Amino acid sequence: MNKRSYLKYFSVLALSIGLAAPVLASETPATLKGATLVSAAEVNKLLGSGVPVIDTRVAAEYAEKTIKGGKSVPYKEKSAKDANFDASQDQFDLSKLPADKAAPIVFFCNSGECWKSYKASVVAMKAGYTKVNWFRGGVPEWLKAGLPTQ
Repeated sequence: MNKRSYLKYFSVLALSIGLAAPVLASETPATLKGATLVSAAEVNKLLGSGVPVIDTRVAAEYAEKTIKGGKSVPYKEKSAKDANFDASQDQFDLSKLPADKAAPIVFFCNSGECWKSYKASVVAMKAGYTKVNWFRGGVPEWLKAGLPTQ
């Protein structure tokens, strides 16, 4: 390998590492203690049995396309995209959730890079909701499964 190729190789490698690290760091955890991680098929069954499915994305994303039957309750985040986020920096209107905190509920957004549903699930559990279902795969998984949207 000549000097020019060597430098090009290491420049590309350094750039790749530099870009990959933030992407990995911004992924939501694979699980959420206290919540049930659910798939698109499971969400579809829950929705069919009347379980509220909450879209935590911004209103414009909800208006563009969402899970058929999904309800918009945006999670407005200013806190770090981290499992130890400070919920006091964020806004989430718990009054728009069902009053029965013992009934099942599903939260979703735009898959692993979107923290809104993760954070909404955490906040709901801290507020006393006991049957929280987190649909980590969100809209991308729903679309890939070919399930209905509105």
